[in-house]
Amino acid sequence: MIEIENLQKTYRSGFLMKSKLALKGVSFHVEAGQVYGFIGPNGAGKSTTIKVLTGLLNYESGKVLVNGVSPRDVKSRTFLGYSPEQPYFYDYLTGRELLQFYGKLVGLSGAELNSRIDWALALLHADKDWIDRRLRSYSKGMMQRVGIAQSILGKPKLLILDEPMSGLDPMGRRDVREAIQQLNKDGVTIFYSSHLLSDVESISHKVAMIVDGKIVREGTVDEITESCGVEYHVRTRKAILAADLPEGVSLAGHPQEFVCADDAARDRLLGFCLANGIAVERMDHKRPSLEDILTEEIARADA
Repeated sequence: MIEIENLQKTYRSGFLMKSKLALKGVSFHVEAGQVYGFIGPNGAGKSTTIKVLTGLLNYESGKVLVNGVSPRDVKSRTFLGYSPEQPYFYDYLTGRELLQFYGKLVGLSGAELNSRIDWALALLHADKDWIDRRLRSYSKGMMQRVGIAQSILGKPKLLILDEPMSGLDPMGRRDVREAIQQLNKDGVTIFYSSHLLSDVESISHKVAMIVDGKIVREGTVDEITESCGVEYHVRTRKAILAADLPEGVSLAGHPQEFVCADDAARDRLLGFCLANGIAVERMDHKRPSLEDILTEEIARADA
């Protein structure tokens, strides 16, 4: 659905129009039917990549295809829905009037338009009395829901969302997560950026991590987190002396709590406990979160 290979994008800024390479050979693929998370720090290149995909920005070199069509071709927008991080809407309109405006832009009218608006609002839990108030009175969360609602009116094959959960309260985040999952069940491929990494972990089939304009990690959440090491935390009913611990096992601040560096160390500790009649009270599988890994990658880039 999305193919990006060796994408480079340069900005020119300042009085002297100095060049800055924003995207440095970015490459990744998004398969049809996936929910694909795009994460990274501010200024890493997430929004720039999204604007290239939607045809809002041109690029110097590389290959970019959206459902087999270049984003430079207007045809690529016929099956695409997009909600930017900070949309600009005509704030003298009501939310419903805004959706009527955008619905007409994608060719809807009459009863079909009204039915599609009702569907989008219900999906985003935005079918409230405030939808008939003027946009200038909306909170950030209300505006976010309306922005996503307009992006799905045309029932796109590919939905691109830039920070869709920004400004939402916990209930709003849950509603958007559920909407993304429902759209995906209905066959929509979703590519989105987010700083809320716990949400990314819970709904994404695959994730790409961008730092300083380069993709530093890509894969499923399990692939990314397990590649950075997995620990096992074990608690026993009886204390074990540090001198008796098998290789790869260390005390975790208490003579009944231990950290096993990997699978082999875990197995050695369990074998030791079995041989010595020591009961294991609890064992937890610990691995780094996406936040831990992203923080490490940012520190490495800054070093």
